[in-house]
Amino acid sequence: MRKVLVTGLGGAGRTTVAAATALAAARAGKRTLFLSADPGEVLGAPVAGSPGEPHPVADGLWAARIDAGADFRAEFLSLQERGSAALDLLGARPLEDEELTDLPGSEQFALLRALTVAARGDWDVLVVDMPPLHETIALLALPEQLRRYLRRLLPPERQAARALRPMLAQLAGVPMPAQWLYETAERWDTELAGVQSVVDSENTSLTVVAEPGPAAGDALKVARPGMALHQMGVDMIVANRLVPDASADVWVAGLRAQQDKCVSEWHSWLPAGSVCSVPHLGRDPRGLEDLALLHAEALCSSFEAHFADDEDDPVLDGLTMALHWDREERRASSWRVEDVYAEAFAALEQKRALADTDNHWYGRNGVLRAELDEEPVDDGTLVWHIALPGAVKEQLTLVRRGDELLITVGPFRRIVPLPSALRRCTVAGAALEDGELSVRFSPDPDLWPRAR
Repeated sequence: MRKVLVTGLGGAGRTTVAAATALAAARAGKRTLFLSADPGEVLGAPVAGSPGEPHPVADGLWAARIDAGADFRAEFLSLQERGSAALDLLGARPLEDEELTDLPGSEQFALLRALTVAARGDWDVLVVDMPPLHETIALLALPEQLRRYLRRLLPPERQAARALRPMLAQLAGVPMPAQWLYETAERWDTELAGVQSVVDSENTSLTVVAEPGPAAGDALKVARPGMALHQMGVDMIVANRLVPDASADVWVAGLRAQQDKCVSEWHSWLPAGSVCSVPHLGRDPRGLEDLALLHAEALCSSFEAHFADDEDDPVLDGLTMALHWDREERRASSWRVEDVYAEAFAALEQKRALADTDNHWYGRNGVLRAELDEEPVDDGTLVWHIALPGAVKEQLTLVRRGDELLITVGPFRRIVPLPSALRRCTVAGAALEDGELSVRFSPDPDLWPRAR
């Protein structure tokens, strides 16, 4: 299943673009589900049926509305029922469905649950209307963060001591954590792992919608290192609402020149073919026909991409196009650990092999041969290369806490576990150059003795 997450800057038309993308996929013969908090408005007709239940909109296209209030009430009542024994001991009065109102943040949790459930369906394409860009970055990073909190507050290894809790409670004189608490934490961790697998899947692509201009350019510059920090690659930027080109109107021509300048900057830091230009229709798009017109008028660079894994699927164009990269390979290459000595020694061995087989290339005077005989200095340095394109040194901070590294880039923060090899090292320094953060580590002699 191809999953397209559509986000963007506020007021840039991300919901409209998401709906147009879903319609285009459906008209290309794909069984498509459009998931949004309110898809009825942009599709031109209210979506009937119960919230969360897919409702047919057009041939091959279904839409489902996310109801954060209903989702919150269902989850709260389920948690209350599982913890009823503990609540009875405290003398608590259970809350009823009618008196529950959703709390801030419930929309984000409802969307993640809806995304996970929809990803288990038999759809060919799933298009999700996400929140604005900064909220989406935080939302997609949430599963990893919450799983870390759960592991710290309720370590899984402590569950092995369940049989000892009654005895420990008598000795300590205080009640031990109830089993339902650990069971709830385990269930949450399983659900969060499911959400994270959907987000990290190579079949999941991220589309960012923006109306080209100075404000949009600045906003994306701020968000770009944040997405890289959480290893969220942008598969496509949709430059929405471009005014006519080569207009005789001076005001329109000036606006288009400003838009073109902004789009060219996006082309400079994105792979070829990952910027799609959508013209302004001269009105607010309403209904299926306008959505189809947006797709027909969209201009994207030509490259091979398709929604499904089947290589025989036809190449789609316009808004339906999305780069299909190997996300695991991309994530690994953007955060890699380099053994400076090992790589220098390998390069030396390669040069020696070439010298043995090609004396003409190295010359016959023996000078280069002498240089090749010099062994690289083994300073034991390991370098963790972290891709942070667009990051500014003044807005970057690093803090090591045990086996974790806390990285802050502007308004974004992430706590990441150190690779196993680096946990036995001490931080020797760091540098930011050409959009890459290089953190140098030296082996700790007490933890990792190395023979000289």
